[in-house]
Amino acid sequence: MHFTVNRDQFVQHVQNVNKAVSSRTTIPILTGIKIVAAADGVTLTGSDSDISIETFIPTEENDNQYVQVHEQGSIVLQARFFAEIVKKLPGEEVEVVVQDQFATTIRSGSVVFNLNGLDPEEYPRLPQLDDTNMFHLPQSLLKDMIRQTVFAVSAQETRPVLTGVNLESENGELICTATDSHRLALRKANLEAGSDAPDLSNIVIPGKSLNELSRLLSDDDSTVEIIITETQVMFRFPHLLFYSRLLDGKYPVTKNMIPSETKTGVELSTKELLQSLDRALLLSRETKNNVINLKTLGDGRVEINSVSSEIGKVTENIDCDKIDGEELRISFNGKNITDALKVIDSEKIHIQFTGAMSPFVVRPTDHDQMLHLFSPVRTY
Repeated sequence: MHFTVNRDQFVQHVQNVNKAVSSRTTIPILTGIKIVAAADGVTLTGSDSDISIETFIPTEENDNQYVQVHEQGSIVLQARFFAEIVKKLPGEEVEVVVQDQFATTIRSGSVVFNLNGLDPEEYPRLPQLDDTNMFHLPQSLLKDMIRQTVFAVSAQETRPVLTGVNLESENGELICTATDSHRLALRKANLEAGSDAPDLSNIVIPGKSLNELSRLLSDDDSTVEIIITETQVMFRFPHLLFYSRLLDGKYPVTKNMIPSETKTGVELSTKELLQSLDRALLLSRETKNNVINLKTLGDGRVEINSVSSEIGKVTENIDCDKIDGEELRISFNGKNITDALKVIDSEKIHIQFTGAMSPFVVRPTDHDQMLHLFSPVRTY
């Protein structure tokens, strides 16, 4: 194998596939990045068997020459060294030559690296997915949906299915849900007409996969194609494929958890509540559940306080736009609430309480595409 490639393109593509490579894999060949040079360009692959990323550098595109393939072939190179080497090469072009016994030479400027490669035939082949179940979304929307849900997945492996985000579709909407059984984040999006979204249910994508995917998504409205099979999901961009395994198990039905009635309603500024909770957390971080107490006052304000027996106490009153219904005292995990407030882009929120020991809902006031549900904390 022998090719010459534009260094900046090579660095970008190597870094992208390297996101999928884990040094802790039990399959030795997966500690490497697979490189295939063909007549139309160079393909790079990285995988840890849960996530696989494949990128393609075309020989030329938009009148730019990126790759010259002198001899077709393939090789696997140790990702840990190869990714760092490529990043630090001095020249504008990189030349890669593979000889007998997988001996690989990398040249750029006056620098020459000689690396021991691995047999590319041992590298697992990526699945060819049937695209019957395919729909598409703008990349910026998918990135928002991940950001606004993935933080709520469980960090505990005791219920593996809760370490992922559940995808389902209903009435032309895509619904993403994440819960760790103490909090729940839900985000909906209207699927574009003509998107032909399949009926989705119980499609659970690992949170780790979505965090990695999010780093590859752009902030514009260019589309990403999403293909779903029984065990895998694939996201297809121009020149990049991102595969993830799906989690086994039945995701809990969450619709029934969301209370339909409200005994106390509070409407207030997202930013003011977030800043107040951040201050209260300075003391409550010392407690087991980051416990913060909230009570409604009769004058259109709520009181936020937290107490640490060793350090002291903080109390703050916040002006609300509206308070309806019964008086309320409630305690909750302040960290869980601030995590949610940070991903709500709306200026105002509405909080619906159904009693001191019942779950409560936080929603933005300007749209119905998102909600967050929280369990209160017993303090006695």
